[in-house]
Amino acid sequence: MRQRQQLESRIAAVEGLEGELNDQVELIELAEAEGDEAVAAEAEATLRKLQAIAARRQIETLLSGEADGNDTYLEIHAGAGGTESQDWASMLLRMYGRWADKAGYKVETLEVHDGEEAGIKSATLLVKGADAYGWLKTESGVHRLVRISPFDSQSRRHTSFASVWAYPVVDDSIEIDVSESDVRVDTYRASGAGGQHVNTTDSAVRITHLPTNIVVQCQSERSQHKNRATAWAMLRARLYEVELEKREAEANAEAAGKTEIGWGHQIRSYVLQPYQLVKDLRTGVENTSPQIVLDGDLDAFMEAALAARVSGGETQAS
Repeated sequence: MRQRQQLESRIAAVEGLEGELNDQVELIELAEAEGDEAVAAEAEATLRKLQAIAARRQIETLLSGEADGNDTYLEIHAGAGGTESQDWASMLLRMYGRWADKAGYKVETLEVHDGEEAGIKSATLLVKGADAYGWLKTESGVHRLVRISPFDSQSRRHTSFASVWAYPVVDDSIEIDVSESDVRVDTYRASGAGGQHVNTTDSAVRITHLPTNIVVQCQSERSQHKNRATAWAMLRARLYEVELEKREAEANAEAAGKTEIGWGHQIRSYVLQPYQLVKDLRTGVENTSPQIVLDGDLDAFMEAALAARVSGGETQAS
């Protein structure tokens, strides 16, 4: 039913564009026949808007991967560098939250580990909505920030790193078998604000998949049972994402795999000092207004990365 709804929505969108296009063309022809330049100019402006919408729809046709239409988990981890990187990780958390809000997605925070002084050590979000994984998978990688540090009394320029990783939520149509003998389950007290219950009971759950060393954790609920169920769902999703990646690597040797998403393989740089520039190192897309990007304006970067990924043209810039 979900696939049917997505297909019906996309077909309706294309048919709506076609209908609007025909209406505006007829309006221009009528305006030209009657010499009404104002009406013709308004119709031409509408056509330009339709062109932008059509371009977006064209990019959406690239979301044809096996799990692109699924909800997604989004993990953010601070890199080495202590408070600097932890603050950068919190900035990324805010950026993706803003992007999701603008895109009409629902976001749930599954776990956040706060830094000692500022920022976060790690966070996991659940982003719900059509094609959430298809869009956010293009953000997986290392993100680099260059700025004058607000934590440096000498106002020196610092470079910070944080990693982002998206993996799809596994729905009921996908079977992922996980043997309980292959996992270790740990419980611990949730960190951060959350009331007396959160700070006094072992409600948080961490699951480690021993064969792959994949670790997932959840502390969003007061109930250990609910956190355990969510953590198991996250583990199945991670294992599914690994399988998808293997298939993609086999189909396209240039496709980005986990070995290419490690420290030293940054995908995007955000430079706030000595100049203003956000540059995607895979596609060359740039934006000279970093604050706009940090407020969630990521579509241009995602669209270019998606197009490059599908065409096999994604390369790692230096």
